[in-house]
Amino acid sequence: MNDTAELTTGYYASGTEVRAACRDGRHTGQTSGLAQGFQQGNLAILPSAYADDFLRYCVRNPKPAPLLGVSEPGDPSLPQIGRDIDIRRDLPRYRVFRNGEPAESVTDLDALWRDDFVSFVIGCSFSFETALLRDDIPVRHIAAGRNVAMYVTNIETEQAGPFGGPMVVSMRSFSPRDAIRAVILSSRLPEAHGAPVHLGDPAAIGIADLSKPDFGDVPDIHAGDVPVFWACGVTPQSAIRRARPEIAIVHEPGHMLVTDLRVSMS
Repeated sequence: MNDTAELTTGYYASGTEVRAACRDGRHTGQTSGLAQGFQQGNLAILPSAYADDFLRYCVRNPKPAPLLGVSEPGDPSLPQIGRDIDIRRDLPRYRVFRNGEPAESVTDLDALWRDDFVSFVIGCSFSFETALLRDDIPVRHIAAGRNVAMYVTNIETEQAGPFGGPMVVSMRSFSPRDAIRAVILSSRLPEAHGAPVHLGDPAAIGIADLSKPDFGDVPDIHAGDVPVFWACGVTPQSAIRRARPEIAIVHEPGHMLVTDLRVSMS
């Protein structure tokens, strides 16, 4: 089955199944819509010398960087969020930065792994899409087989050491009625960025053209839709680029770690 089919049907039933498919090369595409009911996570891997400052950055900016798990230095497992996770192999695709600049895109980290690497897994808005779909709210990029659109804004995050910079947001458009429902449902999931940071006019947060996202795919916006913007886990990636560590590894946009944590609507 191809990635688009998996995306639209939720073919993988659990985080364990998605990770196994990534590990053996059966799935290398984005993860939006997969394993519905399981939380997905953004990834940031840094040398341990940067770990304390990055942890403070996440704590100071819980909307774009809600922490799900942090590893021990050199340990590729994160047992608190998933059985048998091997962070070196369990994402569809990784992006490698060297001195803040993109260097390569890879499907595993076997050749790059170091004993001083600390892995951070940060909550993802893909997780609350489960709640929207369960409530019969259309999620247009999933229906279209696309990645969500993401934009750099003029909203500044709070700095910690060398980490800082503007917030990145993800955008989903809805009918006015569904936009209200989406706000209510997402507000119950702070571990997945919680309630939106903005609704309506994109120019108010520094976005000039919705048809030109900074990351992801061009959105599918219907007539009469309201654009709704959530804090995005790509924000820490931007902060890492500003800090310019000699090496850092993140997920490719849309290519997340699918955990064993359940999406809770309590």
